[in-house]
Amino acid sequence: MTIGTLTDRALGRATLARQHLLRRSDMDPLTMIEHLMGVQAQSPTPPYYALWTRLRGFRPEALSDLLESRRVVRIVLMRGTVFAVSVADAHALRPWVQPLLDRDLDTNPAHRAGLRDVDRKALASLARELLSDTPRSQTELRPLLAEHFPEQDPAALAHAVRCLLPLVQVTPRGLWGRSALPRLTPLDVWAGPPASDLPGPDRLVLRYLAAFGPASVRDLQAWCGLTRLSETVERLRPELVTFRDERGVELFDLPDAPRPDPSTPAPVRILAPFDNALLAHADRRRFISDEHRARTMTKNGIIAPMVLVGGRVAGAAKLITGRRSAVLEVTAWRSLSASSRSAIETEGAKLMKFAAPDADEHDVRLIAYPM
Repeated sequence: MTIGTLTDRALGRATLARQHLLRRSDMDPLTMIEHLMGVQAQSPTPPYYALWTRLRGFRPEALSDLLESRRVVRIVLMRGTVFAVSVADAHALRPWVQPLLDRDLDTNPAHRAGLRDVDRKALASLARELLSDTPRSQTELRPLLAEHFPEQDPAALAHAVRCLLPLVQVTPRGLWGRSALPRLTPLDVWAGPPASDLPGPDRLVLRYLAAFGPASVRDLQAWCGLTRLSETVERLRPELVTFRDERGVELFDLPDAPRPDPSTPAPVRILAPFDNALLAHADRRRFISDEHRARTMTKNGIIAPMVLVGGRVAGAAKLITGRRSAVLEVTAWRSLSASSRSAIETEGAKLMKFAAPDADEHDVRLIAYPM
């Protein structure tokens, strides 16, 4: 059933509600991680900031405990990037996105030539044996692989292993204040075998809509990195409601999912680096203009913490911490009212207290974007 048109503002409020960015949640961290289907974890600290901005009273030790107890793992999943997810979701999501990782072996410009004519089954078997006994970094793995594949590029071989096997980054990697180089071991070796009742693709799509909807098929595909998902969505159509966006694109949603009134106030939020709220749609105009979207990624592929004002990206943040001081620099991409600037300073002060509780000085600096 098609209900009507949703404006970009209405879409933004709906997704903010599901991301718990309108009001912080009292969920426990594991429940939130599973609701979000993981949090981006390209580097050690982003998962902590992603949870801080969504959970009331979140302390970093809570996530570190989940990693150390092996209930949450860091693993390559959607879009070929590292996520921190529950063990159950790691087991469910990795087989689903495996075609994306298989395709990378043939298309990756840095490594495809070095993998030509490699026996991938033999490579995966060897790597699993090497990594099951002793977690190793890719640097440590390269010479061991080269002994068995002397004609191949060792860096390409190590990259292929990352794609071929579900490998987790073992602790202390990812622990708050105690991280280390990523060392890898198979998921089932680290956290045990999968359960017998893991969710299939249909259930995963429904969970995506619960956390990121309303969304188009293209949005879904942009989130996970897979293609040809229209068949799955069509199969689910009887369970869904549909809308159109301002440009006439069909959007799918769960019937009872929150869709707040577009006039609902949206507080200032400082997102984590690489925050999935901004990366989970092909069309991101519910949160950010096309002009500003081009500014979100640096030349080396880093996506800085974005600052939401009134539900839309208003600039980028940079947190600088030292032994005695912490500074949050916010570069505004548009003119801000005095009340918005004050709200950014208040939220920034809370972030610095979380990130650097022992610092003697905390300072928020607002900088105008150089036009």
